[in-house]
Amino acid sequence: MSGLHLSLLGGGLVVVLDLVLRVLALIYVPPNRRPTAAMAWLLAIFFIPVLGGALFLLIGSPRLPRSRLTKQAEMDEAIADHAAESPAPAGSAGPEWWPGVVRMNQELTAMPLLGGNRGALIGDYAESLDAMAEEIAGARAYVHVEFYILSLDQSTGAFFDALEAAVARGVTVRVLLDHWSSSHCRDYQATIARLEAMGAHWHLMLPVQPLKGRYQRLDLRNHRKLLVVDGRVAFMGSQNLIDRSYNKKKNLARGLKWQDLMTRVEGPVVESIDLVFATDWYMESGERLDRAGPPPPRSGVTAEDDLLECQVVPSGPGYPVENNLQLFLSLLYAARERVAITSPYFVPDESMLRGIMAAITRGVTVELFVSEIGDQALVWHAQRSYYAPLLDAGMRIYQYPAPYILHAKHFSIDDEVAVIGSSNMDMRSFGLNCEVSLMVRSPLYVAQMRAVEAEYRRISTELTAQEWAQEPLRRTAVDGLARLTSALQ
Repeated sequence: MSGLHLSLLGGGLVVVLDLVLRVLALIYVPPNRRPTAAMAWLLAIFFIPVLGGALFLLIGSPRLPRSRLTKQAEMDEAIADHAAESPAPAGSAGPEWWPGVVRMNQELTAMPLLGGNRGALIGDYAESLDAMAEEIAGARAYVHVEFYILSLDQSTGAFFDALEAAVARGVTVRVLLDHWSSSHCRDYQATIARLEAMGAHWHLMLPVQPLKGRYQRLDLRNHRKLLVVDGRVAFMGSQNLIDRSYNKKKNLARGLKWQDLMTRVEGPVVESIDLVFATDWYMESGERLDRAGPPPPRSGVTAEDDLLECQVVPSGPGYPVENNLQLFLSLLYAARERVAITSPYFVPDESMLRGIMAAITRGVTVELFVSEIGDQALVWHAQRSYYAPLLDAGMRIYQYPAPYILHAKHFSIDDEVAVIGSSNMDMRSFGLNCEVSLMVRSPLYVAQMRAVEAEYRRISTELTAQEWAQEPLRRTAVDGLARLTSALQ
């Protein structure tokens, strides 16, 4: 066979393989996937077939392995038992839409609405670390630690000292940390060595260890941040357990500092938060933890208007739907007066974008607090691509000043309901990350959050539609391209 014939044969084979790949993509990519995500994957495969196809095989499925889904279902039954034993909160029923949102959350997660709680917000980074270490210092039975990033450094040293002292007192200390994110931190080896030396029980979450038979989609992450002490007190929110610079050279060179918001809660809801930990512990260790049950009631009298109604809303690829997105959408459509959204990575899907537009059209004041600068270029540019339509619709966007990265994640509705947790308002948090949110009904708690938002507003610069219209074309073009990649799920 001549060289020409070989060339023609090789070319024909390439064409056939390319056609087969495209047909297979049309068959296997769209099912059970958002249209935007399906279109982004199809574009990637059609324009860069080899690379796009390889990426789809590597990270194309957001589903957890079957063994993990089975464990999630088992823990959902335990959570349902918790709900069945939990009395409904006494007192007023709240807004007319409130029972429906509560019911939806419980249908999705099995988590009940619980009354009789107390809570406070902590917006100072060092104060939050100190408050958690102080509670650990008073632990008598157990400490449950779960953080997306857990790192031993100068800022977190007192936290680790408190854990070590707790173990020495005979307290059971269990620690969970996300494998991929924590292992990419500067002090990862020192962190693991310290946990081992103190005698803590620890496991990696969603480990990427194919040689040990532990593997799932590479970019599925457990993004939760929580601490539970003796079933009595819990902390949760946006803050990772690491120095606020994240100890990265590029962050130190730019002088970047993370600004977070945590909440400290006491009362029956602590058991719900502990069940989230127990679920993740079972996922990674195979060990079912006995329910500790609610702590005994505290002495003293607390005014009814000081108490919070709370509902924990876990979300992630272990659930059939996007629980956090469903919660956010429901609250957007329920809002009557005001919505304030704080998210470091604001990349909404089409449903959330329409929900925001609908709220503005109804006359609701909608505010968005974001960072003036970004720490992740691709996400930051994708976020910017939404500014023009949102500003034109009437949203008010406030940019938190450099060198701070506003990493807090919270959401307030009117004057009675707030949400705080680990979930960003982006497609990654909706579809790929394990997250946890806390929905709270309390005018006093919302007033605390409004005070935090007022401080954001005071030091931030408001972005206007006129100013945004002056953005150079080269930057908005990059924003648009980054927006396309954000849908690759």
